[in-house]
Amino acid sequence: MSADDAQSADSARSLLALVEQTANVGVWSLDVASGVVRWTTQLALIHEAPVGWQPGLEESFNRYAPEWRDRVRALVAACATRGEAFDAEMQIITFTGRRSWVRTVGQAVRDAGGAVVRVEGAVQEIAPHTHRPGTLLRHTVSMGGAMGSGEPFATVDKTGRFTYLNEQAQSLLGHLAADLIGRPIWSFFQKSVRMRLEENLRQALRDGRQVETEELDAQLSRRIEIRGFPFGAGLAVHLRDVTARHDSQEHLRLLESSIARLNDIVIITEAGPFSEPGPRIVFVNEAFERRTGYLPEEVIGRTPRLLQGPGTQRKELDRIRAAMEQWLPARVDLINYTKTGEAYWVDLEVSPVWDEARKLTHWVAVGRDITERKTAEEKIQYLAFYDPLTRLPNRQLLLERLQRVLTDEEKPREGALMFIDLDNFKVLNDTLGHAKGDELLQQVAERLRSCVAAGDTVARLGGDEFVILIENSSRKPLQPVAASKIVSERILARLGEPYLLSGYLHHSTCSIGVTLFGKTPWDMSELLKQADLAMYQAKNAGRNTVRFFDPQMQANATANASLAMDLRQAWREGQFLLDYQPQVGADGRMTGVEALLRWKHPDRDMVPPSHFIPAAEETSLIVPIGRWVLDKACEQLALWAKSPSRSHLSIAVNVSVRQFRDPDFVDQVMSAIARSQIAPHKLKLELTESLLADGIEVTVAKMGSLKAMGVTLSLDDFGMGYSSLSYLKRLPLDQLKIDRGFVKDILTDANDAAIARTIIGLAQSLGLGVVAEGVETEAQRVYLAQQGCYEYQGYLFSRPLPIDELESFMTRLDAGAAALET
Repeated sequence: MSADDAQSADSARSLLALVEQTANVGVWSLDVASGVVRWTTQLALIHEAPVGWQPGLEESFNRYAPEWRDRVRALVAACATRGEAFDAEMQIITFTGRRSWVRTVGQAVRDAGGAVVRVEGAVQEIAPHTHRPGTLLRHTVSMGGAMGSGEPFATVDKTGRFTYLNEQAQSLLGHLAADLIGRPIWSFFQKSVRMRLEENLRQALRDGRQVETEELDAQLSRRIEIRGFPFGAGLAVHLRDVTARHDSQEHLRLLESSIARLNDIVIITEAGPFSEPGPRIVFVNEAFERRTGYLPEEVIGRTPRLLQGPGTQRKELDRIRAAMEQWLPARVDLINYTKTGEAYWVDLEVSPVWDEARKLTHWVAVGRDITERKTAEEKIQYLAFYDPLTRLPNRQLLLERLQRVLTDEEKPREGALMFIDLDNFKVLNDTLGHAKGDELLQQVAERLRSCVAAGDTVARLGGDEFVILIENSSRKPLQPVAASKIVSERILARLGEPYLLSGYLHHSTCSIGVTLFGKTPWDMSELLKQADLAMYQAKNAGRNTVRFFDPQMQANATANASLAMDLRQAWREGQFLLDYQPQVGADGRMTGVEALLRWKHPDRDMVPPSHFIPAAEETSLIVPIGRWVLDKACEQLALWAKSPSRSHLSIAVNVSVRQFRDPDFVDQVMSAIARSQIAPHKLKLELTESLLADGIEVTVAKMGSLKAMGVTLSLDDFGMGYSSLSYLKRLPLDQLKIDRGFVKDILTDANDAAIARTIIGLAQSLGLGVVAEGVETEAQRVYLAQQGCYEYQGYLFSRPLPIDELESFMTRLDAGAAALET
């Protein structure tokens, strides 16, 4: 045999031993402090107990035969008190009353101080139940030894007829010696094998050689091993019931075959070494071969490093190595490579395998191909943070980078924020069409990139609006005023050069607004407002110029302060109202409503929410206002619960970031539900994506508490805010809500349509519901339904209504439905 053949044989034997250990051993543990015993399912099966049966400590001892109970108690006590390991053979009595020989092992588990805190052990059935009590080892083959042993033994003459049978042989064959003596041995086996067995035995008698075979008995109930040894008068025959062993081997073959045919990739390696080159592969299944292109013979004996490539993440490999060095399991998302160099993603779980002596024998790695999921995540990630037309960072990514610059306490930075708007862009769109407009925007993006240094951000906010963030850093020191002037001059010059748009020569200019920020804390939204104001001053100054923000541009700040005072008075005087906008299912019936806050000002009449909600957030008035909205919604749900035609409706309530962050928010929700005695799932809380900007752990914990109460959770305006796909799968959500901004132009804007389709697909893959807001036309509804969205909200169905008008609306809706049914 060659070295390679020997190694392959050793690998096969190792794999078979690995599966055999898993199939034949039951594990138990004893907590020393509490006396609680835990059995694995396999241990219960060995005792022929019901699946999942968990005995107490005394009952565990009582499963042993009476003559062994005191011994096993003493062994366990010595292990629990003095840490003495044990390994003994003894008998158990199964639930069917059968006695069975088992091997029982145990060892102590100590805490950091050396005290025994737990005893762990295993039980292995080591002999078929037909063996006579008193011996477990296979006797040496000799006539004198076998005749006095507990193994079934017989002799046959030179014609194959029985001349002697011990008691065990008589019991095995089911007849007394008087009925067996003189009869051919092969007559007690299945008819189809008698002729072959007779020929084998006669040949052994003629040639004076040993013979060994396994056959089914005449009743087809047992598989009996026959080992014949020639002597002067015939054959000395050892008989053994090997039914259990045969069944176990069949089970092992089935298990190995099943592993080989799993859809998941399976790799089994030897236990070590951890140093170069690492544990070597001893087994791969068919899924591995299909996905990687490697044949088993190409990888057996090599290490899994052959699957790594330039994109394989060193951080994840280090995590696996650190876990393996501690003999711990690890799970990572890893980039591997096929034989042809194609990269693919795999969700890889690596686990250690131990033998009965707690010795590490192998590592098993199970990998699931998640390439499609990762590709979808990357696509959504790109759509969420980059503008598909210009490939520039979008508003979301700009805000994240700006937030990071402004809140970096360890490395406070100076810089400038530049707001750029193309002059007369609408004229180009209206005269030459959107295709030419898109082409211009793409060329503007390229020119803007060429005007800034590496590390600065050029982003597109939307339309013809661009923003540049210039940072002062250790790698790129700059003086913000001087740098922003230089960059502004470059932009005015570059964007003032002619554009060639598909054969059409176009001239364009831009207006630039600049605001500066220093190392002291700055408000992100205020900076954007300042840059926007400065840009409008540049427009008013005749366009094609730049203006820096002047502190005198604070009129709106004064207006905001006045608004905040009015808000406080409105709260004291109860000027707030609730309107409700219906949410409709695919069948046209209402599924619920969204509660929308309204402010009826005594002088300004109805103040738009977009005007006062930000001020309420800034003044923290949103917390008591939000609590009031929550209470009113629950009260309305309680009223509807009494009406059969309304009891199915839910109410969605918008929850602001400030309100959600309030320490008492979860208690407030619980109290509102308890007071109104509503079904919690009828209350739907719409959370904004900005909750994911920071404090994600607290957010997940609070959402988990709300989910445990039964409250329905929806992520509002999905795709517009801080949606991080790595966090999305951790959130206990029930629903995603497609923002009206994507729905508005879904039939004319390919980007909006692509984003909407992606969000619907993501919701379906995560098992979430999806609702689209801002649905205004039947064509939009039909398109959304074709993509898999079946719940809608918008003016196609109804504008937001006061409660009395809503009730009338629903009454008319019910009457119309009744008329259609009749």
